[in-house]
Amino acid sequence: MIFAILLMDRPGTADLRVKVRPEHRAYLGQQAERMAFAGPLTSEDGQTVTGSLLVMDFPSRAAVDEWLSNEPFTKAGVYEKPVIHVFNNMWAQKVGFPPAA
Repeated sequence: MIFAILLMDRPGTADLRVKVRPEHRAYLGQQAERMAFAGPLTSEDGQTVTGSLLVMDFPSRAAVDEWLSNEPFTKAGVYEKPVIHVFNNMWAQKVGFPPAA
């Protein structure tokens, strides 16, 4: 089941985000085969990070919650309360996704 996970940053956590980012990326990397896409959300300047959007495959909402509870940004207090929804992709992707780095 695909889940869209919206994670907005708490105000004043930009420095904490930078500090914890290597752990965050490593943790995401452990689930690379489950990931449809993931990346930071930014303000309209395209530079100021305001949160994250993850779209990932999990067997259940409970599995999402368990995985997210151990996510480094969550554990460090970067994120506010997550918004999580089941996602059904109904449109073939044509634009907007650069090759994974």
